[in-house]
Amino acid sequence: MAIGTADYSIANLNAKTNAEIEDALRSSKEELFNLRFQATTGQLDNTSRIKAVKRDIARMYTVLRERELGISQAPADTEKTEEK
Repeated sequence: MAIGTADYSIANLNAKTNAEIEDALRSSKEELFNLRFQATTGQLDNTSRIKAVKRDIARMYTVLRERELGISQAPADTEKTEEK
């Protein structure tokens, strides 16, 4: 796999709703902040994790933007389709 977390691959992100991706994005940004803070204070052991988290964030933004432009579709809610 390319650099990044396996949970945030394109296939896995396409299966998530926008709200789930935004939650993951929020937690990844928080992780990136903490990693940068650790790097500054000299406590970071795995410096490649910063690059992986940055790519995960970019991947999430890409999926959200593709949905916004209509290039790809969010997964259909099974609850909403069952009610109709």
